[in-house]
Amino acid sequence: MEHYHKILDAAGIRPSVQRVAVYSYLCEHPIHPTVETLFAALSPDYPTLSKTTIYNTLKLFEQKNLVRAVKIEDDKLRYDAEMQPHIHFKCEKCGRVFDVYDDTALPAFMLKCNDLIPTGFTMSKMQANLWGVCADCAK
Repeated sequence: MEHYHKILDAAGIRPSVQRVAVYSYLCEHPIHPTVETLFAALSPDYPTLSKTTIYNTLKLFEQKNLVRAVKIEDDKLRYDAEMQPHIHFKCEKCGRVFDVYDDTALPAFMLKCNDLIPTGFTMSKMQANLWGVCADCAK
């Protein structure tokens, strides 16, 4: 937990017990949880934790570039502490979200997208999502 405490502190975030718990969960469980998933996982150990606290904590983390909100469903946001460039793949059967990396193709894809933006426009962030069936569900 001390490691996460230092990361939050370095980002200019006061590392409260609840904030450290939320950040450590995101880092140690790369399942792209929703606020509800985080609350269900953490509230047994942190009974004073509320969904509002989780939501506000995630917004703060997002502002400080420690997490990103992932919109891969119409009705909810998921959260990801992996800040390296990657694409998300959602299995339409089991609902899990996976990170997809490619050190060669992904940077080229991102540059191409940036080149497609009209002159004078500036891209601040990019999110790419894929949907299909994961290997486990395809069996």
